[in-house]
Amino acid sequence: MPKKFSTARGREFGDGLRAAVSSAGLSSRAAAELLDCDEAKLSSLLNGKGGFTEVELAVLLGICRTIAAERDHLLALFPKTHVKGWWQQYGAIAPVRIRTFVENLLAAKTLIGWQPHVVPDLLQTVAYRRAVIIASPNAPAGELQEREKAGLEMQHAVMHRDRQSTFFIHELALHLPVGGHDVHTEQVHHLLRMSVRSNITIRILPTAAGAHAGIRGPFTQLLSAKYEPLVYLLNENSALFIEEKAEVKGYDAIVRSLDQNSLDAEQSKAVITRLGEALSASGCANEAHKLLLCRDLEVPLVPLDESAPVQGESS
Repeated sequence: MPKKFSTARGREFGDGLRAAVSSAGLSSRAAAELLDCDEAKLSSLLNGKGGFTEVELAVLLGICRTIAAERDHLLALFPKTHVKGWWQQYGAIAPVRIRTFVENLLAAKTLIGWQPHVVPDLLQTVAYRRAVIIASPNAPAGELQEREKAGLEMQHAVMHRDRQSTFFIHELALHLPVGGHDVHTEQVHHLLRMSVRSNITIRILPTAAGAHAGIRGPFTQLLSAKYEPLVYLLNENSALFIEEKAEVKGYDAIVRSLDQNSLDAEQSKAVITRLGEALSASGCANEAHKLLLCRDLEVPLVPLDESAPVQGESS
């Protein structure tokens, strides 16, 4: 079945407008009567087919008593609902919840993520996520708990059994002692628990692979049964939603390469298990770094710089 033409902007506009009408306690018929327009015309707008002027939309939002921020957001989206690709700029730091990502995540049937630096956001423990947030010089201290909560909400979405998720993670990311030894150890064991879920697959790209297709940075690919694929890139203070076919195909090629060069699911579990055991037994993150965890799989780990300080140690 061909995918429905839709854009991230268009879906966000339609969802937001339907929510505005619903929160006002109005049916489509009642709203149309208040607007003095045909119900079919309003239905077309709610389904992203246009037919309204900007003035008519503003009147509808006024009737619904939509809060100012949401009203302005929907009015800004209205003339651009057909535009593919969306670069969102946020100022100093990304917001607590990135609405566009959350809505598209909930609509996706398949998620494919790549993370070369740290454990992916959607697989992080609360303590690990807290350490990542605190490390940012731009994250307001007063938002810490709210950001932790937002992370948990997204993780619950990933755990939904109707959604298949595959996470490619670079081996070095497993060894980064985020939050110190105890937090690091807990995170590795959490990864192992997540890896046995039927709808979650974790694939480790070994350090021995050297240069690789994902070297430019992390991304998340969202695939839906109804809509065309979308690729999501998050930076410190902006997010990019990629929708153009040619650009999405470029990320398809990266995923294929990661698939070819990463350990399979069982080998990846073995690496995670051995790291967890080493961390639990050693009591010292640096000791775990010295182990060649991929030895039995014939993918030797390149030793890390032992002179580099562990997080929490004085330089």
